[in-house]
Parts: sequence; structure tokens; C-alpha cells
Amino acid sequence: MLALRAGVRGGRGRPRGLADHTAPAGRAGTLPLAMRFTFLGTGTSAGVPCIACDCPVCTSPDPRDQRSRTGAALSWTDPHGRPRTVLIDATPDLRLQAVHARLRRCDAVLFTHNHVDHTFGLDEVRRFNAVQRSPIDVWAEDHTMDHLRRVYAHIFERQRNVNDSFVATLIPRRLEPLTPIDLWGLRVTPLRLLHGRLPVLGFRFDLPPAPARRGPAAGRAHTPVFPLAYCTDVSAIPPETYPHLEGLGTLCLDALRKRHHPTHLTLDQAVEIAGRLAPARALFIHIAHDLPHAATCAELPEPMSLAHDGLTLEEPDADGAPCPEPLRPSGFDAV
Repeated sequence: MLALRAGVRGGRGRPRGLADHTAPAGRAGTLPLAMRFTFLGTGTSAGVPCIACDCPVCTSPDPRDQRSRTGAALSWTDPHGRPRTVLIDATPDLRLQAVHARLRRCDAVLFTHNHVDHTFGLDEVRRFNAVQRSPIDVWAEDHTMDHLRRVYAHIFERQRNVNDSFVATLIPRRLEPLTPIDLWGLRVTPLRLLHGRLPVLGFRFDLPPAPARRGPAAGRAHTPVFPLAYCTDVSAIPPETYPHLEGLGTLCLDALRKRHHPTHLTLDQAVEIAGRLAPARALFIHIAHDLPHAATCAELPEPMSLAHDGLTLEEPDADGAPCPEPLRPSGFDAV
């Protein structure tokens, strides 16, 4: 595997990233342990239940109808044997999301765009700095990074703070559509999406090739989790992005509600796109209080369903073993 350096642009289709993100010689191309994808939140910008709302979903006893702001986490063991966790967005609910998911670290944050419900939890990652005693990479497009620098000037211009207070230690990194990066053996391809008139990013995650599965678990039926694409806050997918959404194990796709919205896909639009792309599974996210979980899932064709907060997807290791029990989020569902 090529040694890649931070901040150096690669050609299209060629990863770039930090040198220590890559696998050591002799072990490139394998990940020793399982991968886990956790839906930290699956709700719209107002969250569900909404403030001052007594609708059937906001008052539902079904915990799957309680939706914090949309974000996710990927956790795995890198080729060096070190645990890694990468967040997708930092929602205003991040502290409780991390506590509920029992996240122990955060090595990087991938930002889809600059809206409040996806960025206003960035200050919470300072706790991870304190626990792991290392900086956190923040990956974003230029216009999103400009927003973060402005809103979080106390982090990015720490020298101007009146008091030397406890703030996050972050390393800004630049994302460009269709220019892959390598994060500790995980290939991440930023994808161009449209959120109304705002260009935003989705992400495709690809695992390196793994050895042939063996052992007693090898014969068990398993729907592959990866490649996984994460496409939130989207109203349209540009033609050049569609080829990068083919051959997926999992498609995570915006599906706000049934009624039209100018900046989000409706449920019917999401179903149509998922049917066209034909992933092994499709899970819909960024859900408003218009859609009750159980009733909506009963209407959806296989293999589509609504995601819910705390849902985890696990890719077994080469022996078919699941994620180690101490690392599994407490009280969360795994599929």
C-alpha cells in the first residue's frame, strides 16, 4: 500500500490521508476485526418528539419513534490492532448519543454539510480529546470548514480566548467530491449530493479485501453491510454520483416524510431511488414526525425499512465472529 501524507491531493479515484492511517507492510488489505456501523440519530432537524407536539408519533410509546438528530459512527480495529471510531457529523445531541452508544473514542469527524443539526455538537468531542489524549481530524469541504471556523472560533483560534479554557483539539482536513481518502484502512469516497440548492456530501465506505471466510460461522447467511453509502439531507442525486452508489451492501438514504419538501427526499422518492440502486438493504434516515416507525416499515418493500436511533450493523470478521461483546453498544439492536 502506498504511504499517503496529510493534505496531499490524490488523483480522482486515488486515496489520500494521513500516513499512519494506512496499513503496515505485510498486512495491507485486511482488517483483523469486525466493522460496526451505528445510527446515533435518525431524526430531522427538530428531532422527534418535537417541542410542543402531541401528534401520534411524538407521543408514541415505541422507542423507535424517538429520533435524535441524524448522525452515525463507524467503529473497527485498524490493521495495527488499534481501535478506531469515526463520526459522520456532530449533532446537537452528540453527548447523549455517544453515552447511549458507549463510544469510547473519536478519531475523526466527517461532515456532510454546514447546517446546525449536523455541526452544533462539535464542541462535545473535546471529551474524547481528554480521554484518548490525541487530536481529532475534522474532514469537510471548504465552505463547511469556513462555517466551522467561524462558529467555533474558540477552537480554531484558541490563542484569542480570554481564558485558556478546555476546548477541543482538532486538525482540519479537506474533502473533495470523488477524491477518496484512507482512514486507517477504511476507504472513504465523498459523494456530491444536492440539498435543495446547497451542494452537500454523502459518503461511500469500502472495506479492503478480506481473507475467505472460514470456521463454523462461514455457512451462516449474512447480508453484507459494506460497501455502505450514507446519503442524508438530499433532494437530488447528480448523474455523476449514481455509479458510486452501485453494488452496495447498505444504502442509508434521506426520507423525510410522504409530503413534498424542497430540500429532502420524500419516502416515495427514497423508495424509487433505492429500487433503482438495488442495495442488499436500504435504511431510511432523517425522518420527521410524520412517519410512525412500525406502520411505515410494514408498508415498505423488502429490503427497505426505516432506521432508528441505536440500530447497529455489524460486518463479521474473517472467521464469521461478531464484534467483541465489551465493544457492543448497550441496549442497542444489532442486525
